[in-house]
Amino acid sequence: MAADSEPESEVFEITDFTTASEWERFISKIEEVLNDWKLIGISSGKPLEKGIFTTGTWEEKSDEISFADFKFSITHHYLVQEPSDKDGKEELGEDALPLPMQDLLCMNNDFPPRAHCLVRWYGLREFVVIAPAANNDAVVSESKCNLLLSSISIALGNTGCQVPLFVQIHHKWRRMYVGECQGPGVRTDFEMVHLRRVPSQYTHLSGLLDIFKTKIGCPLTPLPPVSMAIRLTFVLQDWQQYFWPQQPPDIDALVGGEVGGLEFGKLPFGACEDPISELHLATTWPHLAEGIIVDNDVYSDLDPLQAPQWSVRVRKADNPQCLLGDFLTEFFKLCRRKESTDEILGRSAFDEEGKEVADISHALSKLTEPAPVPIPKLSVTNMVHSAKKKIRKHRGVDESPLNNDVLNTILLFLFPDAADKLADVFENRASTSAGNNAPPENEDYNLFSHFKSAPSDSLTYKLALCLCMINFYHGGVKGVAHLWQEFVLEMRYRWENNYLIPGLANGSPDLRCCLLHQKLQMLNCCIERKKARDEGKRGSMSDRSPSGASGDGAKGGDHSGDNPEKEFGKSWESWSDSEEEFFECLSDTEDLKGNGPENGKKGAKESVNLKPEGRLHPHGKLMLLHPGEPLYVPITQEPAPMTEDLLEEQSEVLAKLGTSAEGAHLRARMQSACLLSDMESFKAANPGCCLEDFVRWYSPRDYIEEEVVDEKGNKVIRGELSARMKIPSNMWVEAWETAKPVPARRQKRLFDDTREAEKVLHYLAVQKPADLARHLLPCIIHAAVLKVKEEEALEDISSVKKIIKQIVSHSSKVLRFPSPEDKKLEEIIAQIMSVEAIIARARSLKAKFGVEKCENEEEKEDLQRFVNSLLEQPEVSVVGAGRGPAGSIIHKLFVNAQRLTESSDEVPAVPPLEEELRRSGSQEERRQGVQSEFPPPTGREVILRTSVPRPAPYSKALPQRMYSVLTREDFRLAGAFSADTTFF
Repeated sequence: MAADSEPESEVFEITDFTTASEWERFISKIEEVLNDWKLIGISSGKPLEKGIFTTGTWEEKSDEISFADFKFSITHHYLVQEPSDKDGKEELGEDALPLPMQDLLCMNNDFPPRAHCLVRWYGLREFVVIAPAANNDAVVSESKCNLLLSSISIALGNTGCQVPLFVQIHHKWRRMYVGECQGPGVRTDFEMVHLRRVPSQYTHLSGLLDIFKTKIGCPLTPLPPVSMAIRLTFVLQDWQQYFWPQQPPDIDALVGGEVGGLEFGKLPFGACEDPISELHLATTWPHLAEGIIVDNDVYSDLDPLQAPQWSVRVRKADNPQCLLGDFLTEFFKLCRRKESTDEILGRSAFDEEGKEVADISHALSKLTEPAPVPIPKLSVTNMVHSAKKKIRKHRGVDESPLNNDVLNTILLFLFPDAADKLADVFENRASTSAGNNAPPENEDYNLFSHFKSAPSDSLTYKLALCLCMINFYHGGVKGVAHLWQEFVLEMRYRWENNYLIPGLANGSPDLRCCLLHQKLQMLNCCIERKKARDEGKRGSMSDRSPSGASGDGAKGGDHSGDNPEKEFGKSWESWSDSEEEFFECLSDTEDLKGNGPENGKKGAKESVNLKPEGRLHPHGKLMLLHPGEPLYVPITQEPAPMTEDLLEEQSEVLAKLGTSAEGAHLRARMQSACLLSDMESFKAANPGCCLEDFVRWYSPRDYIEEEVVDEKGNKVIRGELSARMKIPSNMWVEAWETAKPVPARRQKRLFDDTREAEKVLHYLAVQKPADLARHLLPCIIHAAVLKVKEEEALEDISSVKKIIKQIVSHSSKVLRFPSPEDKKLEEIIAQIMSVEAIIARARSLKAKFGVEKCENEEEKEDLQRFVNSLLEQPEVSVVGAGRGPAGSIIHKLFVNAQRLTESSDEVPAVPPLEEELRRSGSQEERRQGVQSEFPPPTGREVILRTSVPRPAPYSKALPQRMYSVLTREDFRLAGAFSADTTFF
């Protein structure tokens, strides 16, 4: 048995001690990262300037390392500085301390308002942090903490890195760090204590000094003096003496006429709650020597009013409710609605059962039939209005989203000309409000071209503002649908009755504006053409005497700049959908006489010049080449106005024709419709003319004239068509050959206003509230930008000016696209809301600091600058501390708040810190002293510094520092203690 078991006992394991362990690999990885980031060797830099931690630029770079399967992130935080010269490194002696150790004693950047916590606690300009990569991971056990601390100590020793290296331990919310910094023969240990409850002996300066001296353990007696920096922070939360004045606008008061309809054209502005929640006053004693100040458990010299430095910061309310922001947000929500107008408002009138309800298509068919019934009774408008009554009857008066007062006020605001019922006054008002006046030329007015919205004095812009207000105050999407339905009915009514739409510029649709605005302009063009045609028809039917015709001729002459003849068209009896009937059907010579060259030249030529038709006036300079008679400018048709969607549709059709010869020919024919019309008009006005005559008038550059010498030796001018006009199968030549001498009024119309108007009205009728909101959102953003510009001008805040420029630039890029992304639109709205909040904060601070009430101009300017600085900077120094103008106001604010607190019936809960601080008897009253005017400090920060030899009397004197912060629920000590390692 023994022999059998012998081989088993000889089996043994070989352990390879050359293989790196996980711990060694972890240390190696740290060293590799420090090498990559070039943090090896002596660190050099200039002494820190005052305030550089706040004004300078901080950057960071990160990497990931792992210890076995536990991942850490390693991050290098550093202040960007100008590279120091090389000579600086050579001058550094062997005894020079590492830069981070020098920074521990620097007093120029105590209590920075905005910095990494390690910067605030230790005053470092550069450091590296190793922390668990996942937010929920934590290094809690003491053995693991020690292992990590040993790892960084070895890595620093191996690499010679002089940048402090920290490890984050415990849960991340505790912000607990331990670390180390190494130099030649020196080492600084960074240690930390974090407690929930404050030990009573450490609530004052004398107790903290005891800790600091004990921790240093300096063998010297007496101990070198300790320099101190102390900051007490007081928080003012009670603004009861300042009510917040901003109230939401009362729409019912607007409707009632107290303010007037003009308010419908304005957006509200301002915060509904105080946007400033707290004021933090920091009173600082920056340079104190030990023994100068007494602060113990029975007495304190730390009087805030006597502090040499005061600084203030404000805490802003989280997302304060602002009116303009709410309006924009609610309107933007409309863009995501799916319902149609009919679905929102209930069953349509046209779906009702019963013979008394007439179908709108029945009205259209009856209009084309000969009938003795008066035409107005059969008009589409009357059918629509009867339908409107049925809608109201079906829905009930109480169910109507908008009451009549609100609706009528809005409609009068949108259509001011509707207040006058007399026809002549009505027409005059309509024509003047249709945009005959030149628009103001300024940057704000021209914003519409950047935003693709509509001019700020236009109907579309006003409609957008009204819909925005209705959406917020009156029925939301139902109110919007109701107002839009009324608006479409108004458009139909105006088209039917030849009433121009107010608030729209004359002429073709402006492609710089939104599509809805273009559509309304197109409808106005249709109304204008139809109105001119109907007026011409009435004039010729009512008076066929020569004098009457002469009057028409004069009218034609007056319109030389804007389609003089207006292709006076069909009458109501001939209204039909057939395109072939859209020509002037007036006959005989009365109209021809009216269209003669000028009224004064008619006498003798009236009986002779019957053949020429559609003349406007003689050209003046040009003569016909062959007959040698004067060349007459013809009355021509205006080209059809186009909206951007029609242009896009036309371009798609032309593109689909392809590149074949037949397709190219057809494309050219389509594009030359206007040219053919002008040629026919020219032929009718100038009998016996040739193509050269037409080209000389229509395109002078295509007729080339040059001086030549004839057979007799005389210089004569000879002309010929340009090279492009002589190309075989030239479109101009083909069009000239096919053109017949037909005046503009007898031609088929280039612009079928009836069809186009019906297309526009149908387009408007089928718009869902969401479509409408998409169309009008650029107008609302445009209005919001103008509003914040107007409000900012009253406050003059430089940072807001920059943000507004950014909003305009951003919006210009986003809104030019046909369908902007929702995310980008939300960004624009968020930017506008942030500007509104800043302006509201400025007004809140101005009210609290009494800027407007200040009578001394110099003080008023100082206070204004102070308020603006509070908005733009994280912390603002108070000039003159408690004795300056701003300081005295802050003091009064605290005094008033204290009085209110003391006079209130309820006894305020005593916070734990105050419990600890309060001692019974007169000693505590004496300790409080003048501080009774201030509440107990919310935070006490103390920085203690000294330079002493450690650990032996003969060691090098090295910097020691301890930072402590004491709040009601937090007590933290962060110490940096240096030791000489040369002999230890």
